[in-house]
This record gives sequence, structure tokens and C-alpha cells, in this order.
Amino acid sequence: MSSFPVLAGFGSGLSLIAAIGAQNAFVLRQGIRREHILPVVVVCIASDALLILAGVAGFGVLTSQVPGLLMAARLGGAAFLLVYAAFAARRALRPAALTVEADTGPHGGNRSSGPQAAVLTVAALTWLNPHVYLDTVVLLGSLASAQGDPGRWLFAAGAALASLVWFSALGFGARGLRRFFARPASWRVLDGLVAVFMAALAVSLLMH
Repeated sequence: MSSFPVLAGFGSGLSLIAAIGAQNAFVLRQGIRREHILPVVVVCIASDALLILAGVAGFGVLTSQVPGLLMAARLGGAAFLLVYAAFAARRALRPAALTVEADTGPHGGNRSSGPQAAVLTVAALTWLNPHVYLDTVVLLGSLASAQGDPGRWLFAAGAALASLVWFSALGFGARGLRRFFARPASWRVLDGLVAVFMAALAVSLLMH
């Protein structure tokens, strides 16, 4: 059995998943702080796998024929991104919120949010972002359909593998940047860039 569909799926998936986005920024931040990395990475990988399978199974055709589904996701995603951008901007303007170590004191501005909050946040960043549906469900689904049977399922496996490799490397590999982000100024830059990017993405979704 040819491995070409697997390689094609891996390359296509990685090229889409690795693009800069709110989800990747959040995973990177969690990885740098070493906070709840495993559940956050698992949510990202599982979500991508489900969306890729939905696209391969034919859901991509449904979303392309019913634009109202993507419109609802676009509006919800824009609202969430604007709120998250505001929080990132607030962190950038408050040095006390930018230490690498989680401050667990009564006045600490950078306390660990807990695994439930981290999982809910990354789930929202994933499922409320219409670009995720366009990339995984519509685009990867259509590319997989061109592989025929059983090639489309091998393509899906390759794309899902790309998600596993990328998010594992991003989440657990971010520890190497920990020294750099030990300085509050580095956190200010990161959170400032995240705020600007998320706000710009939200505007682009509303104007699309």
C-alpha cells in the first residue's frame, strides 16, 4: 500500500496547522509557563482529528453548501478573539502579570488558572475559530476526497499525525524558551503581539 497519501496528508496538515494563530499562541504560552501542557495539547490534537475526520467523511460538502454555519462560527469566533485580545493587552500593560513563575500569593496577578480554565480556553480558541473549519473540514476534506478509497483515510491519518507532532513540539518544546521569557519585558512583547494579532484576526473575520 502506497504511503503517498499519508505523506501528502502530513504535509498538507502541517502547512495549515503551523500557521500563526490564536490557538498556537495560547499553546506556546502554556508551554513556556509549564502550565497544564498535556491537557491543552490533547485538546488540540483531538479537536483536529475530529474535524479532519468530519471533512473526510463528507461534512466539508455540507459546510460549503450551508454558509450560515460558517457565519455563526465567524461571529462567535470574532467576539471571543476580541475578549481574549483585551486580556492579553491587560497582561502586557501590567508587569506583575508577566512573571514566568505562577504567582500563587494573594496579590499575584499571574496565578495559575487551573486545568479546567486552560482546557476551556483552548477549546474555545479551536472550535470558535472559523478558519479551523475552513482549513481542516473544508480544505483538508476536499484534498482527501481526491485520494479516493482507501487513500482519503490514509490522507486523514497523515494530517492527524501532523497535528500530533506540531502541538506536541510546540507545547513541550516551548520549555527551551523559558530563560528568555524569565524577563518581564519578554512577556510584555509576547502578550502585546498576541493582543494585536487576535484583534486583527477578529476584525478580519467580521469584514470577511
